[in-house]
Amino acid sequence: MTTSPSSTADRTQLGAPRAGGAGTLGRHTVSRIGYGAMQLERLHDDRAAAISVLRQAAELGADHVDTAQFYGDGYVNEVIREAYRPADGVVVVSKVGADPDPGARLPIRPAQRPEQLRASVEDNLRSLGLDQIPVVNLRRIGTTGPRIRATGDQVVALEDQVAAMVALRDEGKIGAIGLSGVTEDELRRALPAGIVCVQNAYSLVARDAEPVLRLCQAEQIAWMPFFPLGGAFPGMTHVSDVPAVAAVAESLGVTAAQVGLAWLLRHAPHTLLIPGTTSLAHLTANIAAGSVELPEDALAALDALPTHSTDLPIDPAGD
Repeated sequence: MTTSPSSTADRTQLGAPRAGGAGTLGRHTVSRIGYGAMQLERLHDDRAAAISVLRQAAELGADHVDTAQFYGDGYVNEVIREAYRPADGVVVVSKVGADPDPGARLPIRPAQRPEQLRASVEDNLRSLGLDQIPVVNLRRIGTTGPRIRATGDQVVALEDQVAAMVALRDEGKIGAIGLSGVTEDELRRALPAGIVCVQNAYSLVARDAEPVLRLCQAEQIAWMPFFPLGGAFPGMTHVSDVPAVAAVAESLGVTAAQVGLAWLLRHAPHTLLIPGTTSLAHLTANIAAGSVELPEDALAALDALPTHSTDLPIDPAGD
C-alpha cells in the first residue's frame, strides 16, 4: 500500500502496463481501472483466495483498490493489509458513513454523525495498518441512488460532515477527501473543501447521475462509478440484459460487461473504474476491457440507449 504518487505514467510500480491507461486520483497517478474489494467478503472462509485476487489485480495493472471497514466487518481491510506492501504502489481508497451490522439482512447501518465518521476513519487505519489513508470517501446516506433511509440523528448536514473530514485531513489521518452518493448541489457545496473523487451509482444503462459526472469533469475530479454494470439490486437493469449491448459485444467478440466498462472509459476521460469480482477469470476480463475499442457506430448506438433510474430505496429490514 502507498500514500505516494506512482512512479511512471505508463506503468505501475509493479511494472505492469496501466490497466485502461493512466488517470489521476488527487495527487496520485493511477490506472484507469482499479479494483472494488466489496465482494471479497464472500471469501471470508478462504483468505488465501481473497489475497490471490488482490495480488492478481495489482499484477494485471490495477493499482488502486476501493474498500471500507464495513465490508465484511473489517475482513476486507485485513486481507488488503496482508496482500499489499508499500513497494507495490497500490493506492487505497476507503469510505465512511456506515458501520458494520453483522447478522442483519443488509449488514450495514448508517453512521453519518461527525463523531462516527472520525471513529470509522480510526477503525480503517487500524484494520488497514496505515498511518494515513490516501483517500477517504464520505458516503452520504439516503441522498441519491440505491439507498437506505437516514432517520433521526443520522440526518446530518453535509457541511458538518465535510468539516469533520477536513479536520481529519488536517490531522494527517487521511490524504484526500472524496464523496459518494451525492447530488450535483451537494458536490457544489463541498467543492471548497477540495474534493478529489466522487463515487455515485452510474452505468451505461443508468445515467441519471450525468449532471454530477459533468461537474466532476469541469472541476477535474475523478469520477468513480459504483455498480458500473447496473443490476446490483432488484429493479436495476444490467448491461448484459440489453439486446443492443449484447449485439455490440457479439460484433466485437467481447462480453457485454466489457462493452459496459469500455463505454464508461470512453464516455468521460476522468473516469476511474473499480469493478469488483471474486473470480480470477472475471478479473482478467474486467482489466482487458481497458483495451476494447468501440467503433463510432457502436458508440452511437450505445449512447442512444435509454437510461434507467438508480433512485431505489433499500429497506434493510426487508419490509
